[in-house]
Amino acid sequence: MQIRPPETPAEWEAYYRLRFEILRQPWGQAPGTERLPDEAEATHAAAFDTDGTLLGVGRLQQNSPTQGQVRLMAVSPAAQGRGVGKAIVQYLEDQARQQGLTEIVLEARQNAVAFYEGIGYEIRAKSHLLFGEIQHWTMQKKIAPTSLSAQEHSQFD
Repeated sequence: MQIRPPETPAEWEAYYRLRFEILRQPWGQAPGTERLPDEAEATHAAAFDTDGTLLGVGRLQQNSPTQGQVRLMAVSPAAQGRGVGKAIVQYLEDQARQQGLTEIVLEARQNAVAFYEGIGYEIRAKSHLLFGEIQHWTMQKKIAPTSLSAQEHSQFD
């Protein structure tokens, strides 16, 4: 499995199609709702199988000089349970560290809370109800930027 941003027009099309199919279509949302106005400013991650099949996607946006937000995570049903989501989040956390960020927040759907807790995120608050039925939870994780020394890293552990 390789995690990287989409590179070709076909990869970008597959990236947005997977987001739509997993995160919007099941709730009757229109095509295009899977895209946000700030896509060009976000850090994108796509997980590709060795044969080039897209397995999952996610993105990181910078909310402040120290805070990033993981959004629009989606893993193909055939790839769920294979570590794809964990690999995508790890990639996005590494990108956040390189950007000097020290905190990641996200709005987790109820069915994803246990996944995020398993990789170190903590619930901070009950959040919005998407499409009138999908409960979300604000979650947070402190991270150490790559520029810190080993001693400074220990304060984030």
